[in-house]
Amino acid sequence: MSAAAIAGAARAQSGGLRRFASQEALLALAVIGLAVVVGFINPRFLATRNLSDLLLGNAYIAIAAIGMSMVIISGNIDISVGALIGVLATISGSLAVAGAPILVSWLVPLVLGVAVMAAQGAIVAYLRIPAIVVTLGMLSILKGGLISVTGGKWITDLPQNFHLADLAVLNVPMPVVIMVLATALAAVWMRYSASGRAIYATGGNAEAARLCGVNPQRTVVMVFALHGFFAGIATLVYATQLRVIQSTTPPGLELTVITASVVGGVSILGGVGTVVGSTLAAILIAEITSALVFINVSPYWTDALRGGLILATVIADILRRQRRAARGWSK
Repeated sequence: MSAAAIAGAARAQSGGLRRFASQEALLALAVIGLAVVVGFINPRFLATRNLSDLLLGNAYIAIAAIGMSMVIISGNIDISVGALIGVLATISGSLAVAGAPILVSWLVPLVLGVAVMAAQGAIVAYLRIPAIVVTLGMLSILKGGLISVTGGKWITDLPQNFHLADLAVLNVPMPVVIMVLATALAAVWMRYSASGRAIYATGGNAEAARLCGVNPQRTVVMVFALHGFFAGIATLVYATQLRVIQSTTPPGLELTVITASVVGGVSILGGVGTVVGSTLAAILIAEITSALVFINVSPYWTDALRGGLILATVIADILRRQRRAARGWSK
């Protein structure tokens, strides 16, 4: 990517980054405000055990949302990530039970995640098939293949040293450490590296990016591969905190990951957003789900609220773009 392209992408996104910095602040305030309100209604919500479980149980969703955010920023979408995580978790657990070195059972999900997603990215980029069609096909392949191969059997008797999620760094649980590090590194890379700026440029206007020296096809393949890498890390966090791995895909996981990305400020139209916002949104969504239980509201409202958040965020983004375009025409 040329210096001119980097500068152009930086100028094009500077306003968006400022806007989403404020959105990240709003999300952080929402997380704190909700905790205070629900804690006032039911003090047990603020118990250390509950808050710890909330973060530990949803760190893998925030990590998966990092890759999803990159994909959506590039102007694409993936609805196969939930099925992929289910398949990779089954493979990882099966390797551990079969006696494979633990390091191998940890690394295989990362490698396979990159390979599967890169293949999908290549189909999207070079065959020009819409990402939603490609990933819908992969969703069916992964779901059907997982049940056919395993017969739905659960994976039990996992070795003790398989459970990476049980470890801690300076008394901070490993899933939280991985979530924070992955978010911070991805945010810095996307904002300051040429490859990261290429994702924004491709999602904002692929033809303009090409004229500036960006290769949109290579960028799409790269971003899908990165998405697979983060899906592999999410799998590692998810699988290693379980004592029994079900040979099924986690229900509704892809919708939760997409919701975290969109509510976190990633424009569904591409070109704008940050991974910090998606991580904060993942925490907020998990907090809302937990809060419903503590204030005695039916958990069935969770899906309705999730859908409402997506719809409200998309409408707000479209209206914001229309106002910006109107200001541009008036000048």
